Amino acid sequence: MSSIQNSHDHMTALTPATDSQVHQQPSPSMVFLLASGAAFSVASLYYSQPMLGILATDIGVSNVAIGYVPTLTQLGYALGILLLAPLGDKHDRRNIILIKAGLLVAALLAAAASQSLGILLVASLAIGLTATMAQDIVPAAATLAHESRRGKVVGSVMTGLLMGILLSRVVSGFVAEQFGWRSMFVLAALGVSLIGVAIWRGLPHFVPTTSMSYRALLGSLFDLVRRHGKLRRAALAQGLLAMGFSGFWSTLAVMLHAEPFHMGSAVAGAFGLAGAVGALAAPLAGHLADKRGPELVTKLGSGLTAASFAIMNLSPLFPPTAQLWLLGIGTVGFDLGVQSTLIAHQTIVYGIDNGARSRLNAVLFVGMFVGMAAGATLGSALLAQWGWIGVTSMATVTALAALTVRFWRVPADRA
Repeated sequence: MSSIQNSHDHMTALTPATDSQVHQQPSPSMVFLLASGAAFSVASLYYSQPMLGILATDIGVSNVAIGYVPTLTQLGYALGILLLAPLGDKHDRRNIILIKAGLLVAALLAAAASQSLGILLVASLAIGLTATMAQDIVPAAATLAHESRRGKVVGSVMTGLLMGILLSRVVSGFVAEQFGWRSMFVLAALGVSLIGVAIWRGLPHFVPTTSMSYRALLGSLFDLVRRHGKLRRAALAQGLLAMGFSGFWSTLAVMLHAEPFHMGSAVAGAFGLAGAVGALAAPLAGHLADKRGPELVTKLGSGLTAASFAIMNLSPLFPPTAQLWLLGIGTVGFDLGVQSTLIAHQTIVYGIDNGARSRLNAVLFVGMFVGMAAGATLGSALLAQWGWIGVTSMATVTALAALTVRFWRVPADRA
C-alpha cells in the first residue's frame, strides 16, 4: 500500500501545472521548498560582498579591482533576467530551474577554485546569470497557487528571497573568517545541489503559455517599455535605489576592514541581520499599499531610504562605537525603504497587463540589477577616492533622485 501511495505521489509531482488547476493548492512543504530555492539561488549573488577585504588580500589585488566581483555578479543577474527569464513563458519552467541549478553549482565551484582575479570575475558573471533561477521560481509559485491565495503564496516565496539576500552576508562573513572564503563557495554549491534534488523530486512540470519565438519574446520586452510609462518610471526609480543599496553593501566589508575599525568579515556580515529586520517589516508596506495605494508607498519608501543614508553622512562626527550604531540604525532604515518600494513597484507593474507579468517583472528587475551593478562599481571608486563619506553621499543622492522620479507625472500608455 505504501509503495502504491508513493507511486501516486510521484505521478502527481510530474503532472503539468497550469493556472487552471484551481483544485490543487501547493502544500506548506511545497511553498517552503520554493521559498528555500529562491533564497539559496539569490543568496549566491551576495556571498562575496562581506568577503571582499579577505579576497583582495588573498588574491593580491587592489580594493578597486576586487569591486568588479560584485559588479559582474549583479550585471550577470541583470543580463540573465533580460535574456533568460522570458524563456519561462515558452518552455517547461521546471526544466529551466533544474538546468540553471546545475550550472549555478558549477559556477560556484569555479569561484571556489579561482587562483586569479580573471577566473573569479568570469565565475562571478556565471553566478549572476544562473542565479536567475530565483526569477523562475517566483512565477512557478504564482502558477501553482489558486487566485484566492496567490498573493499569500508569492509573498511567502518573496520573503524567502529577501531573507536569502540579507542573511547570505551573515553566513558568508562568518564562514569566510572561520574557514576561508573558498569554503563559503563550496558550501553554497552544496546547498544549491540539495535544493536542485528536492525540486527535481517535488516540483511538477509546467505547460508553456506562449509559442512565440525567442526573438519575439525579447522584442516584446522593449515593446512593453515603450508602451507603459508606469513601467519605465518603476524600473528607473528602483534602479536608482538599488545603486545606493549595492554601493553600501559592496563597500561595507572593505570599509570595516580598514581604520579605525579593523574588523573582519563576520562583523560586516552581521550587518545583514540589521537589514533582515527591515526586510521582515517590509510586508507591512503591502498592507499599506492595499489601503492607501502603492504610489504613496513608493514615495514613503524612497524618502526613508534617502533619510537613512543621509544620517550615515554624520558618521565622521562620532567616535567609532557610535559610528557602528549609526550604521546599524541606518541599515534597518534603508533596507526597509528599498524593500517596501520594491513591493509597491511590483504591485504597480503587475497591474499593467495580467498576460505579461513575467516579462513586466523582468523589465523591473533588469532596471534594479543594472542599478546594483552600477552602484557596486561607483561605490568602490568613491571609497578609494573620497572614503566612506563618498559612498553614503552617493547613496543619498540616488535615493533623492528616485523620490523625484516618483513625483513625475505618468504619461498616458501608448497604443
